[in-house]
Amino acid sequence: MKQNVLIIGGAGYIGSHVCKYLAQKGHHPVVLDNLVYGHGNAVKWGPLIKGNAGDTEILNKLFSDYKFSGVMHFAAFAYVGESVKDPARYYRNNVCETINLLDALIANKISNFIFSSSCAVYGEPVEIPITEQHPLNPVNPYGRTKLMVEQILDDYEKAYGLKSICLRYFNAAGADPDGELGEDHEPETHLIPLLLEAAAGKRDAIHIFGDDYPTKDGTCIRDYIHINDLAQAHVTALERLINGLPGGKYNLGNGKGYSVKEVIETVNQITGRKILSKIQDRRPGDPPILIASAKKALNELGWKPEYPDLDTIIKTAWAWHRDR
Repeated sequence: MKQNVLIIGGAGYIGSHVCKYLAQKGHHPVVLDNLVYGHGNAVKWGPLIKGNAGDTEILNKLFSDYKFSGVMHFAAFAYVGESVKDPARYYRNNVCETINLLDALIANKISNFIFSSSCAVYGEPVEIPITEQHPLNPVNPYGRTKLMVEQILDDYEKAYGLKSICLRYFNAAGADPDGELGEDHEPETHLIPLLLEAAAGKRDAIHIFGDDYPTKDGTCIRDYIHINDLAQAHVTALERLINGLPGGKYNLGNGKGYSVKEVIETVNQITGRKILSKIQDRRPGDPPILIASAKKALNELGWKPEYPDLDTIIKTAWAWHRDR
């Protein structure tokens, strides 16, 4: 049955891909986005309403105009360095705005909520792969805002019956295989799009932050997950709540790690370009290795990644960057 779903932050990288996936599954996404970082031209599968996540007046009108089966929330600021320099901005947007949103959901009797969380809630890993039972010790304000909202959701379920699923992403990457959507941040900080911009001649070189980590080649290792597999997980999670099953917290990753140098070499092979790199000092708070255990999502959500290998992730991203 066709469901109306409110996508907060649906003009952004992850939110727009989720909107397309929802539409492909026969649902109707309605987007609320302030377009601070999102792109209006990425909203193609339903209406776009411009506004903040916690604008009660706009939310109440939306809840009056539509009968929503659930809400997905992607509208967080997500630059770690900026969160350290200006934590107030992050606590206001990522926490205060979210509380306003949750209060509006309760007032309008909407009980299914999917929250875009992050592996940043774990902080420095004490075990690899990281399971959902790993200690929660975020090391920057961005990660703390994600953990705060998770804890708020626990309290809101007990007090008000708001059901939620928190999806803790590792490194989102890749692009829509049809070429309609891709990763377009300003400023861009993610490794794969930076490499592809260099391959396209838009950058002279890229920076490697540290080559003296205790890893096989000295560079950090990360777990990359294709954007469409993230989108699938969100829709699967929402369907779980709609079907009356309990919520929870789930890691989303492929359980495989690739070093910065391995990613660079893979991009070189796929693009046929030789990308120059420059070694810089380590960035504070960068763990040597982040790899997910996603067994819980596989077992409980029935989530099945379709694009688990790095080659496919980079090929879809390169096709989108090249065509631009």
